[in-house]
Amino acid sequence: MQQTPKQSLPALTRKQRLVLDFITAFIDRHGYYPSYGEIARGMGLAAQSTVCVHVENLRRKGYLFRKWNAKRAGEPVTERTLPSATEDVPLAGRIAAGLPIEAVPDHQTIGIPSDMLGKNETYVLQVKGDSMIDAHVMDGDYVIVSRQQWAHDGDMVVALVRGSEATLKRFRRKKDKIVLEPANPEHRPQVYDEQDVTVQGVVVGLLRKYAR
Repeated sequence: MQQTPKQSLPALTRKQRLVLDFITAFIDRHGYYPSYGEIARGMGLAAQSTVCVHVENLRRKGYLFRKWNAKRAGEPVTERTLPSATEDVPLAGRIAAGLPIEAVPDHQTIGIPSDMLGKNETYVLQVKGDSMIDAHVMDGDYVIVSRQQWAHDGDMVVALVRGSEATLKRFRRKKDKIVLEPANPEHRPQVYDEQDVTVQGVVVGLLRKYAR
Protein backbone atom coordinates (compact mmCIF):
# COMPACT_ATOMS: atom_id res chain seq x y z
CA MET A 1 0.00 0.00 0.00
CA GLN A 2 1.31 3.46 -0.90
CA GLN A 3 2.32 5.58 2.09
CA THR A 4 2.25 9.31 2.66
CA PRO A 5 5.25 11.15 4.14
CA LYS A 6 5.40 11.17 7.91
CA GLN A 7 3.07 13.71 9.51
CA SER A 8 3.07 15.21 12.97
CA LEU A 9 0.35 13.61 15.08
CA PRO A 10 -1.86 15.33 17.66
CA ALA A 11 -0.48 15.70 21.17
CA LEU A 12 -1.30 13.04 23.77
CA THR A 13 -2.48 13.48 27.31
CA ARG A 14 -0.34 11.93 30.05
CA LYS A 15 -2.79 9.01 30.46
CA GLN A 16 -2.93 8.39 26.71
CA ARG A 17 0.88 8.30 26.56
CA LEU A 18 0.98 5.78 29.44
CA VAL A 19 -1.57 3.54 27.69
CA LEU A 20 0.35 3.74 24.41
CA ASP A 21 3.63 2.90 26.17
CA PHE A 22 1.98 -0.08 27.89
CA ILE A 23 0.57 -1.38 24.58
CA THR A 24 3.94 -1.00 22.85
CA ALA A 25 5.77 -2.85 25.66
CA PHE A 26 3.10 -5.59 25.76
CA ILE A 27 3.41 -6.22 22.00
CA ASP A 28 7.21 -6.33 22.30
CA ARG A 29 6.94 -8.99 25.04
CA HIS A 30 4.08 -11.12 23.75
CA GLY A 31 3.87 -10.49 20.02
CA TYR A 32 0.17 -9.64 19.99
CA TYR A 33 -2.13 -6.80 20.97
CA PRO A 34 -3.47 -6.76 24.58
CA SER A 35 -7.19 -6.95 25.35
CA TYR A 36 -8.90 -4.15 27.25
CA GLY A 37 -8.86 -6.39 30.34
CA GLU A 38 -5.11 -7.00 30.07
CA ILE A 39 -4.46 -3.27 29.71
CA ALA A 40 -6.66 -2.48 32.72
CA ARG A 41 -4.99 -5.13 34.91
CA GLY A 42 -1.50 -4.20 33.78
CA MET A 43 -2.04 -0.52 34.52
CA GLY A 44 -4.05 -0.98 37.72
CA LEU A 45 -7.21 0.56 36.25
CA ALA A 46 -10.55 -0.45 37.75
CA ALA A 47 -12.77 -0.07 34.66
CA GLN A 48 -12.26 -1.50 31.18
CA SER A 49 -14.48 1.31 29.88
CA THR A 50 -11.72 3.79 30.82
CA VAL A 51 -9.21 1.77 28.80
CA CYS A 52 -11.63 1.68 25.86
CA VAL A 53 -11.88 5.49 25.84
CA HIS A 54 -8.08 5.90 25.88
CA VAL A 55 -7.56 3.29 23.13
CA GLU A 56 -10.19 4.84 20.88
CA ASN A 57 -8.65 8.29 21.37
CA LEU A 58 -5.26 6.85 20.41
CA ARG A 59 -6.77 5.37 17.25
CA ARG A 60 -8.59 8.61 16.43
CA LYS A 61 -5.36 10.59 16.82
CA GLY A 62 -3.50 8.15 14.57
CA TYR A 63 -1.24 6.44 17.14
CA LEU A 64 -2.78 2.98 16.75
CA PHE A 65 -3.52 1.14 13.54
CA ARG A 66 -5.80 -1.88 13.25
CA LYS A 67 -4.79 -4.95 11.28
CA TRP A 68 -8.34 -5.87 10.33
CA ASN A 69 -7.78 -9.57 9.68
CA ALA A 70 -6.04 -10.22 13.02
CA LYS A 71 -7.89 -11.81 15.93
CA ARG A 72 -6.39 -9.38 18.44
CA ALA A 73 -5.84 -6.50 16.13
CA GLY A 74 -3.75 -3.40 16.49
CA GLU A 75 -0.27 -1.99 16.65
CA PRO A 76 1.36 1.39 17.36
CA VAL A 77 2.36 3.34 14.26
CA THR A 78 4.14 6.58 13.53
CA GLU A 79 3.00 7.21 9.97
CA ARG A 80 -0.29 7.28 8.10
CA THR A 81 -1.30 5.37 4.98
CA LEU A 82 -3.45 6.52 2.09
CA PRO A 83 -6.95 5.06 1.99
CA SER A 84 -7.48 2.40 -0.65
CA ALA A 85 -10.23 2.47 -3.25
CA THR A 86 -13.69 1.71 -1.92
CA GLU A 87 -16.39 -0.67 -3.05
CA ASP A 88 -20.09 -0.66 -2.14
CA VAL A 89 -21.30 -3.83 -0.38
CA PRO A 90 -24.74 -4.66 1.05
CA LEU A 91 -25.62 -3.37 4.52
CA ALA A 92 -27.58 -6.47 5.41
CA GLY A 93 -29.06 -5.36 8.74
CA ARG A 94 -28.20 -5.42 12.44
CA ILE A 95 -26.55 -8.20 14.42
CA ALA A 96 -26.60 -8.80 18.16
CA ALA A 97 -23.40 -8.87 20.18
CA GLY A 98 -25.39 -9.89 23.24
CA LEU A 99 -28.46 -12.10 23.29
CA PRO A 100 -29.49 -13.29 19.83
CA ILE A 101 -31.85 -11.04 17.88
CA GLU A 102 -33.29 -11.29 14.40
CA ALA A 103 -31.15 -9.69 11.70
CA VAL A 104 -33.41 -7.48 9.60
CA PRO A 105 -32.14 -6.57 6.09
CA ASP A 106 -31.95 -2.81 5.41
CA HIS A 107 -31.48 -3.02 1.62
CA GLN A 108 -28.74 -0.40 1.74
CA THR A 109 -25.08 -0.39 0.75
CA ILE A 110 -21.96 0.91 2.49
CA GLY A 111 -18.56 1.74 0.99
CA ILE A 112 -15.55 -0.15 2.36
CA PRO A 113 -11.87 -0.21 1.29
CA SER A 114 -11.35 -2.75 -1.48
CA ASP A 115 -8.53 -4.46 0.44
CA MET A 116 -10.99 -5.27 3.26
CA LEU A 117 -13.22 -7.43 1.07
CA GLY A 118 -13.50 -11.09 2.05
CA LYS A 119 -12.52 -13.96 -0.23
CA ASN A 120 -16.21 -14.74 -0.77
CA GLU A 121 -19.27 -12.52 -1.19
CA THR A 122 -18.95 -9.71 1.36
CA TYR A 123 -21.63 -7.89 3.35
CA VAL A 124 -21.80 -5.56 6.36
CA LEU A 125 -23.85 -5.73 9.57
CA GLN A 126 -24.24 -3.09 12.28
CA VAL A 127 -23.48 -4.37 15.79
CA LYS A 128 -25.94 -3.98 18.65
CA GLY A 129 -24.73 -4.80 22.17
CA ASP A 130 -21.46 -5.10 24.09
CA SER A 131 -20.71 -8.81 24.37
CA MET A 132 -17.72 -8.59 21.99
CA ILE A 133 -16.09 -5.51 23.53
CA ASP A 134 -12.88 -7.36 24.54
CA ALA A 135 -12.49 -8.22 20.84
CA HIS A 136 -12.62 -4.44 20.21
CA VAL A 137 -16.15 -4.62 18.73
CA MET A 138 -18.45 -1.99 20.21
CA ASP A 139 -22.14 -1.16 20.02
CA GLY A 140 -22.75 0.75 16.78
CA ASP A 141 -19.71 -0.64 14.92
CA TYR A 142 -20.05 -2.21 11.48
CA VAL A 143 -18.57 -5.68 10.94
CA ILE A 144 -17.44 -6.75 7.47
CA VAL A 145 -18.43 -10.37 6.83
CA SER A 146 -17.22 -12.89 4.27
CA ARG A 147 -20.18 -15.14 3.48
CA GLN A 148 -19.40 -18.81 4.18
CA GLN A 149 -20.94 -21.75 6.02
CA TRP A 150 -17.85 -23.01 7.86
CA ALA A 151 -15.52 -21.58 10.51
CA HIS A 152 -12.36 -22.47 12.43
CA ASP A 153 -12.31 -22.52 16.23
CA GLY A 154 -11.84 -18.96 17.46
CA ASP A 155 -13.24 -17.26 14.37
CA MET A 156 -15.68 -14.41 14.98
CA VAL A 157 -18.82 -15.48 13.13
CA VAL A 158 -22.32 -14.48 12.24
CA ALA A 159 -24.30 -17.49 13.46
CA LEU A 160 -27.95 -18.24 12.80
CA VAL A 161 -29.52 -19.96 15.81
CA ARG A 162 -32.46 -22.31 15.26
CA GLY A 163 -33.08 -20.83 11.84
CA SER A 164 -34.33 -17.43 13.01
CA GLU A 165 -32.01 -15.54 15.38
CA ALA A 166 -28.61 -14.14 14.31
CA THR A 167 -25.79 -13.39 16.73
CA LEU A 168 -22.13 -12.29 16.61
CA LYS A 169 -19.78 -14.51 18.65
CA ARG A 170 -16.55 -16.54 18.66
CA PHE A 171 -17.11 -20.03 17.23
CA ARG A 172 -16.03 -23.07 19.26
CA ARG A 173 -16.74 -26.74 18.67
CA LYS A 174 -16.81 -29.06 21.71
CA LYS A 175 -17.63 -32.68 20.88
CA ASP A 176 -21.20 -32.63 19.50
CA LYS A 177 -21.94 -29.10 20.75
CA ILE A 178 -21.36 -25.64 19.29
CA VAL A 179 -20.33 -22.92 21.74
CA LEU A 180 -20.94 -19.30 20.75
CA GLU A 181 -18.49 -17.46 22.97
CA PRO A 182 -18.70 -13.77 23.93
CA ALA A 183 -15.69 -11.50 24.51
CA ASN A 184 -17.04 -9.89 27.66
CA PRO A 185 -16.90 -11.55 31.11
CA GLU A 186 -20.36 -10.17 31.90
CA HIS A 187 -21.90 -12.45 29.24
CA ARG A 188 -22.05 -16.23 29.32
CA PRO A 189 -21.18 -18.58 26.45
CA GLN A 190 -24.18 -19.98 24.58
CA VAL A 191 -24.16 -23.75 24.04
CA TYR A 192 -26.28 -25.36 21.32
CA ASP A 193 -26.72 -28.70 19.61
CA GLU A 194 -24.79 -28.72 16.34
CA GLN A 195 -27.93 -28.85 14.21
CA ASP A 196 -29.25 -25.65 15.85
CA VAL A 197 -26.39 -23.42 14.63
CA THR A 198 -25.64 -22.38 11.05
CA VAL A 199 -22.58 -20.28 10.26
CA GLN A 200 -23.54 -17.51 7.84
CA GLY A 201 -20.18 -15.78 7.61
CA VAL A 202 -16.82 -14.97 9.20
CA VAL A 203 -15.89 -11.45 10.27
CA VAL A 204 -12.93 -10.10 8.27
CA GLY A 205 -12.99 -6.41 9.23
CA LEU A 206 -14.54 -3.61 11.25
CA LEU A 207 -15.71 -0.06 10.55
CA ARG A 208 -16.34 2.61 13.17
CA LYS A 209 -17.77 6.10 12.82
CA TYR A 210 -16.83 8.67 15.44
CA ALA A 211 -19.51 11.10 16.58
CA ARG A 212 -18.86 14.81 15.98
